[in-house]
Amino acid sequence: MAAKEKHITDIGPPHYRDMVHPVLLKNYGKWRYHEYVAPGVIKHVSMNGEEVYMVRAAIPKIVSVYFVRELCDIADKYSDGYVKFTSRHNVEFIVANKNKLEGLLKELKEKGWVVGGTGRSLKAIIHTQGWVHCHTAIIDAPGLAKALYDELYEYFVRDDLPGKLKIAIACCLNMCGAVHCSDLAFVGMHRKPPVVNDDIVSRLCEIPTLVASCPTAAIRPAPEKKSVVVNEERCMYCGNCYTVCPGMFIHNPKYDCLSMWVGGNAVAGGPPEFSRLAIPYLPNNPPRWPEAVQAARNVIDTWIKHAKKGERIGDWIKRIGWERFFTLTGIQFTDKHIDDFIFAVPTFRTTTLFKWR
Repeated sequence: MAAKEKHITDIGPPHYRDMVHPVLLKNYGKWRYHEYVAPGVIKHVSMNGEEVYMVRAAIPKIVSVYFVRELCDIADKYSDGYVKFTSRHNVEFIVANKNKLEGLLKELKEKGWVVGGTGRSLKAIIHTQGWVHCHTAIIDAPGLAKALYDELYEYFVRDDLPGKLKIAIACCLNMCGAVHCSDLAFVGMHRKPPVVNDDIVSRLCEIPTLVASCPTAAIRPAPEKKSVVVNEERCMYCGNCYTVCPGMFIHNPKYDCLSMWVGGNAVAGGPPEFSRLAIPYLPNNPPRWPEAVQAARNVIDTWIKHAKKGERIGDWIKRIGWERFFTLTGIQFTDKHIDDFIFAVPTFRTTTLFKWR
């Protein structure tokens, strides 16, 4: 059979192999070992003895074109023009010439780019878009991430924690950040149902779309007003309705808050372990969120003090039990920690054994 004609188009991304450093491409899948040289620096040695160094630096999630140009200039100077972004929004320089390594580390330090985040350390905090870019944001996730970084900076540049520490922040329950499976996470929460503005709903919103946006069927049409009504008992305060209709006012500065979750882990080669509720209410107190930052610091310091080497927060809690976790951290256990959602049977605790001590 004749070979099929190859059609070259500009649809879709370029193949990743076209952008991989030649040394990595040559030794793809042929590595002898990997070594943590220092926080933020990983050495890879191939079967034929070739060495390459990965230097990981923290950068902002939202950057300018001038920042990207500066980044590319550094890559041209030290890593043959090759650089990559990690899934947690760090940047990694691929250094094939060991003689350039010290120069790169020195220049990054001079520019204020923090090198770290490898091994048993705090990883870069991932977060959702915040108030600048998203209309449904309850909290400003980038602002809280900055406040947490300022408090926890030391854990990014050292690699002697019990295990990896991954933190995520979601502005609202839509959770476009990875808070579901993080060691520690914050989620913005509404606590009151939306207030319906009949005038805006009748003029600007499609009623069928608005009704369909509610995951708990709490919204019903009100034909006499050309609007809708909300069954407050069914509302779960997710804010989906506000996404499709600006007349569903759900933001409430007095009642909106944060919740803190712990113990998640996206297990490699197995099912994910989801984060569990630790603190149901923390005040939404910008611009520094001191209560949330202190709560995170409390859990992290307690974990560092009591965990065994290799234990992430979820592993530590699993070993000592949730009762002991609440005792050690001083977090109050309330009725909000009891999962009573109708479809939550798979998450129920099915043992009668407790470990209070």
